[in-house]
Amino acid sequence: MSGARIAVRVQPGARRNALVERLANGAWKVAVTAPPEGGRANEAVVELLAGLLGVKRRQVEVARGASSRAKTIDVTGLETDEAERRLTAALAASKGS
Repeated sequence: MSGARIAVRVQPGARRNALVERLANGAWKVAVTAPPEGGRANEAVVELLAGLLGVKRRQVEVARGASSRAKTIDVTGLETDEAERRLTAALAASKGS
């Protein structure tokens, strides 16, 4: 099964769930309102990315960094190029509003 691998930097406990920016190291910065307790922030990240990428929640999982702000997210059924394109479009749409 093919899939995308996405590097993210998480800001838990934020005011709103959002894709914030593309960092210089290539990772995507995401903010979630959930606290970093009991996996709640990880669940919020998975839910946010599934929505932004237009895939089912079960296709998105935290592959590495479950207890860290720096995470690697795997998305099954979506190529990396397409995932990057969708995230770039979502970021542009959020900045334009």
